[in-house]
Amino acid sequence: MLARRADSMFRQRRISVPKRTSELVALMAISTTLFLFIHTRDLHTKLKAMEVKLQPEDMLSGDSAAGVGGGSGNTAVSAMVRILTQSDELESLDAQELNNTRHAGVDVVFFNRVPKVGSQTFMELLRRLSMRNIFGFHRDHIQRVETIRLAPSDQLNLATHVISYKPPAVYVKHVCFTNFTQYGLPEPIYVNLVRDPVERVISWYYYVRAPWYYVERKQAFPDIPLPDPHWLKKDFETCVLQGDRECRYLEGESHEGIGDHRRQSLFFCGHSDFCTPFNTLGALQRAKKAVERHYAVVGVLEDLNSTLTVLENYIPLFFKGATQVYWDEVDRFTRINRNLFKPPVSEEVKDIVRQNFTREVEFYQFCRQRLHRQLLALRLPSTHSGA
Repeated sequence: MLARRADSMFRQRRISVPKRTSELVALMAISTTLFLFIHTRDLHTKLKAMEVKLQPEDMLSGDSAAGVGGGSGNTAVSAMVRILTQSDELESLDAQELNNTRHAGVDVVFFNRVPKVGSQTFMELLRRLSMRNIFGFHRDHIQRVETIRLAPSDQLNLATHVISYKPPAVYVKHVCFTNFTQYGLPEPIYVNLVRDPVERVISWYYYVRAPWYYVERKQAFPDIPLPDPHWLKKDFETCVLQGDRECRYLEGESHEGIGDHRRQSLFFCGHSDFCTPFNTLGALQRAKKAVERHYAVVGVLEDLNSTLTVLENYIPLFFKGATQVYWDEVDRFTRINRNLFKPPVSEEVKDIVRQNFTREVEFYQFCRQRLHRQLLALRLPSTHSGA
């Protein structure tokens, strides 16, 4: 049944392609069907048993579990209120000082989106807001090989391209933080999202193994090879427990390419070679520095309410009404990019992985605490009371 559902989904999402010989079309159809069959047949039994236990996928959920963040959004904000009150810092928080939007030289939002943090949902939210708040919405086109670290000349080309849009405008792309001012260009309004790094790496692991992922890739690029069926069927827990190369996450290791989406901090650290080694102190410090100096808002997937509130107040030109737009169509938003092929992972295995993600965890906590400081600086009654 699962195979038929996947095949039906493929037929529904088929896009038009240039005419080819009947032999090539038939070969592609057979290859795709075989691929889906191999990938889904062994998952059928597992998924049936897991149907009611599937983890939250790549959706923005206001009260989703925070993992390493320390509780739900409201609980974490309450904890921050207590900490700041005890240190006498609460009353000194200044929303103006915490808002890097004031440093922007042009009304262009640059969303250099991190994969698997709810970024597709957030991108759709931006598209809806562009019609409501009257600004241009632009995104990068699908690429055969997505390069996130660019050479200096390519960074200049990207910055020039982004700034070329008539403001107010938004540009969205999977790419590392790019400093526009180093090329003599005005600073845009940087925004991004982060997620519990262990949950994120699990999400990525199953995302690149989902049947629809390769169907879409095959439709866009018919000549790309299909992956090894053994690699497709490998589950995350087995990968970790058997010490598979893909799931060892060794500190200081650099691994370029599609399989290396372990480093959430890389998208904030930048394009330097110093940013590529996994879980290193230098990369962590660079990423924190970029967030503090350049990003207007870095939202948190596990705390949507705080994220939307801060965005609406710190970047109102673009995000006015964001909370209403999202919750008015929450069912539609939460279905975007949801991966039903993602089985649950035990807390024991997550803890094993988390031991090697110490600095990625620290970066996530840093971004979350910054978001909560920005929220509390607004002095809204409900948050200031620790509710």
